[in-house]
Amino acid sequence: MSETIRQLAALVGTPVDTLIEQLASAGMSYSNADELVKPSDKRKLLEFLRSQHGKGAAPAVEVDKTPAKITLRRKTVTELTVSGPQGRGKTTVPVEVRQKRTYVKRAALDEQQADPADSEREEALRKLEASRAQQAEELKALEESDRKRREEEARRKAEEEARRAAEAEAQRLADEQARAAAAAPGAKAPEAAADAQRKPDEARPPRKDLPPKAPEKAREEPRRHKPGRGSHRMAETEVSEDVAAPPYIRGELHLSNERRSAPGKRRGGKPQRHGDSGRGGSGGDRHGFSRPTAPVVREIEIGESIVVGDLAQKMAIKAGELIKALMKMGVMATINQTLDHDTAVLVVEELGHSAKRAEERDLEQELLAHSELQGEASVRPPVVTIMGHVDHGKTSLLDYIRRTKVASGEAGGITQHIGAYHVETDKGVITFLDTPGHAAFTAMRARGAKLTDIVVLVVAGDDGVMPQTIEAVQHARAAGTPLIVAVNKMDKPASNLDAVKQELIQHEVIAEDFGGDVAFVPVSAKTGMGIDDLLDAILVQAEVMELKAVAKGTASGVVVESRLDKGRGTVATVLVQQGTLNKSDFVVCGVEYGRIRAMFDEAGRPVQEAGPSIPVEILGLSGSPNAGDDFTVVANERMAKEVAHTRAQKLREARLAKTQMAKLEDIMANMGQTSEQQTLNILIKADVQGSVEALRDALTGLSNELVRVNVIGAGVGGITESDATLAAASKALVIGFNVRADATARRVVNDAGIQVLYFSIIYDVIDQVKQAVTGLLGTEIREDIIGIAEVREVFRSSKFGQIAGCMVVEGIVKRNKPIRVLRDNVVVFQGELESLRRFKEVVEEVRNGMECGIGVKGYDVKSGDQIECFERVEVQRTL
Repeated sequence: MSETIRQLAALVGTPVDTLIEQLASAGMSYSNADELVKPSDKRKLLEFLRSQHGKGAAPAVEVDKTPAKITLRRKTVTELTVSGPQGRGKTTVPVEVRQKRTYVKRAALDEQQADPADSEREEALRKLEASRAQQAEELKALEESDRKRREEEARRKAEEEARRAAEAEAQRLADEQARAAAAAPGAKAPEAAADAQRKPDEARPPRKDLPPKAPEKAREEPRRHKPGRGSHRMAETEVSEDVAAPPYIRGELHLSNERRSAPGKRRGGKPQRHGDSGRGGSGGDRHGFSRPTAPVVREIEIGESIVVGDLAQKMAIKAGELIKALMKMGVMATINQTLDHDTAVLVVEELGHSAKRAEERDLEQELLAHSELQGEASVRPPVVTIMGHVDHGKTSLLDYIRRTKVASGEAGGITQHIGAYHVETDKGVITFLDTPGHAAFTAMRARGAKLTDIVVLVVAGDDGVMPQTIEAVQHARAAGTPLIVAVNKMDKPASNLDAVKQELIQHEVIAEDFGGDVAFVPVSAKTGMGIDDLLDAILVQAEVMELKAVAKGTASGVVVESRLDKGRGTVATVLVQQGTLNKSDFVVCGVEYGRIRAMFDEAGRPVQEAGPSIPVEILGLSGSPNAGDDFTVVANERMAKEVAHTRAQKLREARLAKTQMAKLEDIMANMGQTSEQQTLNILIKADVQGSVEALRDALTGLSNELVRVNVIGAGVGGITESDATLAAASKALVIGFNVRADATARRVVNDAGIQVLYFSIIYDVIDQVKQAVTGLLGTEIREDIIGIAEVREVFRSSKFGQIAGCMVVEGIVKRNKPIRVLRDNVVVFQGELESLRRFKEVVEEVRNGMECGIGVKGYDVKSGDQIECFERVEVQRTL
């Protein structure tokens, strides 16, 4: 650090003139007191002064007087401004930060650390030597105890051998004496012979009230049987001859050696030593071993097929023994493989059992017998199915009839599920089934045609007959149900009723005025024209068909739809066809069963019972049944569980057999292929079971000889962590139809790089997968989620209406973008924002971590919902 001459003079306590003279004497020229002195000049001056006064002697050793440890403390006071509750005002909060740091001189630290290291090393060495010495002593003691134990065992063994030799010699002498006494005239009685067999030092107690002698037949040698091949046959246990039994017990074959002597005592009154018992058992006379007198033969019931593990369980043998027997017969099988009836019978007979064909149970017969109705049949309401092409006005027509707005709850106004509703009109009750009109829902329309009485075919008057219209006609004809054609949109000038009749004649749908049997009714779902005529035509057709059902008794019907609800569990929509369905009834739906905990009508109102042709929603099933399964009311839960488990077992066996056949077919098909077939794995999750089945069938049908679409999994509900893990392991594409992935699943998706696509309209799914499979690349409309807001509280304002107080948890929420409302990761509404405000100011966007007020147009949100903001982007498709 450079200093002026004046500062240096004040520091060393020397006048300025004297310091300038000393610098000049040292060979440095300084004239002004304010000139800076260089550090090198300072060192030269110091050496010059030392040479002048000390004549080059070594400087004295300076004593370091600086402290060994210095502690510095620092305090900083700042102010922080925070917003008040609900944005009302601001509050200033003082924040005081205190810091403390301690600095230790390195020399002192080295001195402290030098000695402890040496002492710790010496202590460790001392402990190591002590541990080694202790270990050597313990090893020596163990060797000594082991030597003594071996010597003791050798001594005991020698004594035991000597005792056994003495007993054998005594037994031999006793046997010789007994034989000699029996051969001599006037032989002794059996009691005396038995006394002769005793040792000389044993005294015989007097015998009193001996039991009668066993008959000679019981004393005969028991018959031996040849051991069987299976492990279920017990090998014969020889009777031990080490201990001689009294004559009155000798003939009892099923008694152990302990029973032949007094319990707990040896003959002669001495206590019985441990180890003297024979092979009969390890305990007293109660737990003696009983030898079987005949092989155990079981009668095994075998159906058309049976799993190896189940067959082994029925024969009470290990699965490995059964697999060995099959291998000896030339059949290679695993524990989970299915055997046909003939193979199972052969292996059962080979193992010594008998087999019989399992009769078709008796559970289904009992179920039919229980479901028989007794009583007079009465007139029931007709079940009407609405069919037709997309956007021909099916749901709008039904809306006008029952005065509700179903289409507003569907994505883009397109029906995605089967809906069941019953309408009470002035002329009677009519049950309607609204089926989707797109070609991908062919299976759902087919189920609707099978459980319906009348089909109403909706055709737009200005559009005419379309491909899905033809498919609806085919399903109705195949089901043998009457057809009524409702020509919709007749309020438009371009509608032509005669043209529609002419087009349908080509598909064998002939109008009544043309000499046919099909009623054509011109209607308008917008103005209500012809609605009464359509209802009259339906009721007239129902009267002609004379629809009747027994209203009293156990109920039965068909499952229309099923879904999973997070709060209520499995919710199934059923249509009662016979009897009366009551709350708390036990029902069987396919392979699912349960007790009805609650029933609701189509408006969500709880009901206690439902008669024929009335659709209701039921809660309480063990799982989601498939749409189209029959349901039946049973007597109790035990019967319901047995029927469901029996059906599940049959379904499992059929699936295993089908899987094995499919594997063989795949091998045979791949033998002729020169190039490997590409596989596109897809995992499907949807909100209802019907959408799952329709998507699976539609996507599987896109396979060709070069690319195969493989649906590795499909289910109902949101995308979970297990679904994401399965997709990551199979490298599959995940398709979410009106469902979303939870937070855990999203984390797995991001880590594994899985592609997840969300859709709300089914033909968007089919078009995108079709383009990927066939190679028709181009631009696509993709929905990118740009932000998610979580509803914290809902407020109602007289000026603005319902306002949702939200926190933006992801991305950005923009005012001019479409939104979806998610409840439990399931889409419940799609629309647009009515307003987006922040602190009473209308804003265009709100970013992550900020609060805002959102007004949703046309829907009432609840606390806990999520508002998803997305945008549609046109991107270039890549395969």
